[in-house]
Amino acid sequence: MYELTVRRHFDAAHHLWGYPGRCTRLHGHSWLVEVAVAGEELDEYGMLIDFHELQEMVESVVKDLDHQYLNDLPPFHQPGRETNPTAENIARYIYRRLKPNFRPGLKLRRVIVWESPSARASYSEE
Repeated sequence: MYELTVRRHFDAAHHLWGYPGRCTRLHGHSWLVEVAVAGEELDEYGMLIDFHELQEMVESVVKDLDHQYLNDLPPFHQPGRETNPTAENIARYIYRRLKPNFRPGLKLRRVIVWESPSARASYSEE
């Protein structure tokens, strides 16, 4: 099994609704997103997927989060239902946006979202 990972950064602000700590206040992060894909078969060029192609896929999702107030975005703010834009929920959102874009035989393994150099969350559907 082969596995490839790419990384992308974005900067965004958020706060956590109802959280009993300082993260209830508006603050921001320089988020790091890692996306790992896996598969058994290489293409005629000896690649699982071109790194550039995978980076563009990730960028197409991450650009919608960059320099945003995450609490105002539809995945986290819907009338009558608020979803805290935690690292966990951001990882799930990115995963679910990316998943339909992969060809058969190429599996989206996981999405990891780092909110700081020492704190990360991951999401997968394995």
